[in-house]
Amino acid sequence: MAAAADAGLDVAAVESFLERHPELVEKWLKRKNSPPKAPAAPAAGPSEELRSSGGPGGGWGSAGGPGGPGPGSGGLQRRASQKELRKSFARSKAIHVNLTYDEHVHARAQEPLSSVRRRALLRKASSLPPTTAHILSALLESRVSLPQYPPTALDYKRYLKEHNERQFFLELVKDISNDLDLTSLSYKILIFVCLMVDADRGSLFLVEGAAAGKKSLVSKFFDVHAGTPLLPCGSTENSNEVQVPWGKGIIGYVAEHGETVNIPDAYQDRRFNDEIDKLTGYKTKSLLCMPIRNSDGEIIGVAQAINKTPGGAPFSDDDEKVMQMYLPFCGIAISNAQLFAASRKEYDRSRALLEVVNDLFEEQTDLEKIVKKIMHRAQTLLKCERCSVLLLEDIESPVVKFTKSFELLSPKCSADADNSFKDNAEKSSSYSDWLINNSIAELVASTGLPVNISDAYQDPRFDAEADQISGFHIRSVLCVPIWNSNHQIIGVAQVLNRLDGKPFDDADQRLFEAFVIFCGLGINNTIMYDQVKKSWAKQSVALDVLSYHATCSKAEVDKFKAANIPLVSELGIDDIHFDDFSLDVDAMITAALRMFMELGMVQKFKIDYETLCRWLLTVRKNYRMVLYHNWRHAFNVCQLMFAMLTTAGFQEILTEIEILALIVGCLCHDLDHRGTNNAFQAKSGSALAQLYGTSATLEHHHFNHAVMILQSEGHNIFANLSSKDYSDLMQLLKQSILATDLTLYFERRTEFFELVSKGGYDWNRKNHREVFRSMLMTACDLGAVTKPWEISRQATELVTSEFFEQGDRERSELKLTPSAIFDRNRKDELPRLQLEWIDSICMPLYECLVKLNVKLKPMLDSMAVNRGKWEELHQKRLPSQAASSSSFSSSFTMSLKDIN
Repeated sequence: MAAAADAGLDVAAVESFLERHPELVEKWLKRKNSPPKAPAAPAAGPSEELRSSGGPGGGWGSAGGPGGPGPGSGGLQRRASQKELRKSFARSKAIHVNLTYDEHVHARAQEPLSSVRRRALLRKASSLPPTTAHILSALLESRVSLPQYPPTALDYKRYLKEHNERQFFLELVKDISNDLDLTSLSYKILIFVCLMVDADRGSLFLVEGAAAGKKSLVSKFFDVHAGTPLLPCGSTENSNEVQVPWGKGIIGYVAEHGETVNIPDAYQDRRFNDEIDKLTGYKTKSLLCMPIRNSDGEIIGVAQAINKTPGGAPFSDDDEKVMQMYLPFCGIAISNAQLFAASRKEYDRSRALLEVVNDLFEEQTDLEKIVKKIMHRAQTLLKCERCSVLLLEDIESPVVKFTKSFELLSPKCSADADNSFKDNAEKSSSYSDWLINNSIAELVASTGLPVNISDAYQDPRFDAEADQISGFHIRSVLCVPIWNSNHQIIGVAQVLNRLDGKPFDDADQRLFEAFVIFCGLGINNTIMYDQVKKSWAKQSVALDVLSYHATCSKAEVDKFKAANIPLVSELGIDDIHFDDFSLDVDAMITAALRMFMELGMVQKFKIDYETLCRWLLTVRKNYRMVLYHNWRHAFNVCQLMFAMLTTAGFQEILTEIEILALIVGCLCHDLDHRGTNNAFQAKSGSALAQLYGTSATLEHHHFNHAVMILQSEGHNIFANLSSKDYSDLMQLLKQSILATDLTLYFERRTEFFELVSKGGYDWNRKNHREVFRSMLMTACDLGAVTKPWEISRQATELVTSEFFEQGDRERSELKLTPSAIFDRNRKDELPRLQLEWIDSICMPLYECLVKLNVKLKPMLDSMAVNRGKWEELHQKRLPSQAASSSSFSSSFTMSLKDIN
């Protein structure tokens, strides 16, 4: 105004003239604000545009604002009235709305219709409320990322800084407002900050972990200078992050307190942390550090300018004002980029969940296959080192017990990456080492609440000792319950250790919970399918049983109820060398009745005599007419048990409940035997194998059949037992019948042999009594080998004939070549096979029983005689193989597998 006064102008008159002619002001402003053509190289020296004095950036702190005239400027200058500024701004908005840089206007005119359509869709989305759903809808409809507008050249920005600071500021704001890629946006912000305040270097740290309550500052760009290209190179983009703890160093201080820090010499400030200098090899002197806030005023990052040029001079107050004006725009741009990244992430995860649904409902017939798919998908979605799925044994029980566990280890974490990749790193077992005492999984299964642990060793619920034993170091844990359609917990899913080393965040938890909903449906459907299969198999078996068997008639019951039962001495059933073929079918019923009475079972357990007769007759009727595993075999096993109990004095050692379970178990241990073994059921895929599985298939069926008879009307011989005695008896009965499986015998006999040989047997210990009862059942089941030679040989011929019939079925129905013991074409090998049977299976058992009770020695002696007979036959028939004992074990191993 002083210059205007010196020129003799009436300021009031000039203002009045301009207010009457606003179009002149508009034209003048348009002419002055139009960007001049950038020269090839910006000329050095002072700008001829209207600027305030005071050096670079000084105009930003003047009263006139960006680009405005300041005091001390030459020529005619005035501050526009607020009214004129509003008019000018409105006209400018009307002219420039939806326009970008001039150099892109022509390019847009050449865009294809599809691109125009997509941009229209994005504008449509921008008019909707800013929710994730609307953004995702627009992205899905357009099928493109948000368009990127290349920024103008740095040289042009430097030119604008020297000649038109207002346009320079607008260019910087427009450049960052068009970029929704957080990486490139962060890079641009650093370059522009360096350019604005003449800093040599800059760094930008963004706040992470705010939702989890563990804030930290993270940056991938901490060594950027104004001469760096605007787009980050690949090596920088993939470089390791730099992480600063919250409140540590100057950056942490600014983030925590929200204050600006301007330090002329960083090393003189105690808050300065030189770790980054050591990391980059760069020497920090002057430093300007300022917080970046979002629209809600929350600190979302920290921008730092380092070493003002030239010579690391201190940053001025005008530099602070420049950054204070620019960083709010940066905060808005960063928030938008973070929202866009979150929306894209949600979109990608939604697509992944759709793929999960497709996968799960493609395979619903095999539980293991569907769980493997679940674990593969979980690792892909959450990028974790380890994933596991644990299924509950009983969803109705208040006691949490997992019956099946599956786990998948990422190939990156395997000791042998090649092998783990080849095998898919899958380790499935009933219980893996690190899941045996998984307290966190049990907690989730019992409460139904998810558990997200960011630092496992700091959480009291985590078992650090078990983790150290397993050899796998757990850092973070995310465990959620798996629900079925009835809102019942059927298991838990657990992921461990994100591959990037960070803890699982809220987004991971939400995704995993949504993922597990579909997994629960898939697992539940698979379990239901398996139940339907088992129900069909059970129905098939039941129909088969009912079509063949029937209960005994009333006349039969009345006949035995009124009959006189011979004494034990008359029947000879207390003799270990009892003739298995001496009694007819009716005499065996009366002998069985005598054994119950002699042992005091009828009186002790108040068994109704008519019910006992009916039960025995029905049990006899439920044995099929096969060659060996028939009613006679069941009775002979029971007779030998009776003889051993009474002869060896075991009756005084075992409880009455145990004795009853053993006697009933002997009579029922081969109920509904079909003349084929467990191996045949598995090979043929019979209904029994589908119902009971391939482990002790027939033994489970025998027990269930015994239970079915007991539950039939008028057959419950245990009806007068107390609830506890009944429960204990049924458990003992099951153990007794399952003990006749030779696989179980081999699993437990080593324990029994060691106890007897070391003299460590204790009748008062429950597990010692259990293994002893199991050995008694096996000894009675194989007892034919201890009978006199003629009886033993006759029994051997019967069982061999039954085996041959199975071998014939294997050859005709299954198209398989039977092993030697089932092949009637190799019947001349029977003596050799009997020698192997006696030496490997029978002899060790009876020798051990004799050590336990010498009264059983006649059984061992008789077996030794029988072995000698088989040895003679073997030498007569196959003299060339008499000394080939070395070949016995190899052929026998295969035969034993088939026999069971």
